[in-house]
Amino acid sequence: MDPGKIKEKLLKAVDSFPDKRILVIGDVMLDQFVWGEVSRISPEAPVPVVQVEKESFLLGGAANVANNLRSLDSNAALSGIIGDDGFGETVLSLCSEKAIDTSPLLIDRTRPTTLKTRIVARGQQVVRVDREDPTPLETDIADILKQGLEAALEECDAVIVSDYNKGVVCSMVMDFLINFSKQKEIPVLVDPKPVNASLYRGARVITPNLKEAQDITSLSAQGEAELEISARTMAESLELEIVLITRGAEGMALWQREKGLFTIPTMAREVFDVTGAGDTVISLMALGLVAGLSPCESAFLANLAAGIVVGKVGTATVTRQELGQAIEKAPIDSLHH
Repeated sequence: MDPGKIKEKLLKAVDSFPDKRILVIGDVMLDQFVWGEVSRISPEAPVPVVQVEKESFLLGGAANVANNLRSLDSNAALSGIIGDDGFGETVLSLCSEKAIDTSPLLIDRTRPTTLKTRIVARGQQVVRVDREDPTPLETDIADILKQGLEAALEECDAVIVSDYNKGVVCSMVMDFLINFSKQKEIPVLVDPKPVNASLYRGARVITPNLKEAQDITSLSAQGEAELEISARTMAESLELEIVLITRGAEGMALWQREKGLFTIPTMAREVFDVTGAGDTVISLMALGLVAGLSPCESAFLANLAAGIVVGKVGTATVTRQELGQAIEKAPIDSLHH
């Protein structure tokens, strides 16, 4: 296909994003940033005293994936657990602002909302404070979560599993999710935590970064030959069709059953911050596939979007307009597979 036709196909897919609905399930988090100045060392201990100037809250974890999807104008539903607390209310109000459907989201009175507080002074992170309960879900909570999932799955085009090993992605939930999705022919894409790898068996796509790929397979994945062995090993042991390994400055490596490995060079001009880039990648991979693009074209789109996001500071997102402009400028000749 000539480059003009490919660009046309990619742009048409991006235009169709508002018609798509993706369900995100996983560990919902709230990111709190406390900004201030350090003017002295505490007399109580050798630590800086931060004078707080402002604070901000952002959606994190699975909620940031839903935020990415909404930034691309697609419909997003969010499933997971928040606590019956003020931070849980903040998650709900931020989701409401972004028009993220939280009807499958559960409030569990026995655990707190996962909160990551980053204290930043003079542009430097001084300390991070985590509040969380990562124990696996109780059976009764998992059962209620599954009921909500069943209703949400009836209406979605794809499912993204965002696993941060905080308890939601457990065998009870994943067995139900993968079996139900297979019956309905809904693709499941997973942003993995290596410790939970066995839970993803039967998903369609997995999107580990290089370190996660090495941890899942216990294989080095440095050169192209090793990357292919690592991806194939993952796919065979977990019955996956597609493995997309993100490699930071090296771009991405896409492995498909029957087609082998295809590497995609990075599109980032300058990297300021990689926070949330993985959320952008899996969002675009899911939307590309449900918009009728091939895995290769979807990965190309995800790579373009990641290149935009890492050029921004903080947990950033990308818009359809930015993606459209990037497609117009992109070297499509690298897309042959």
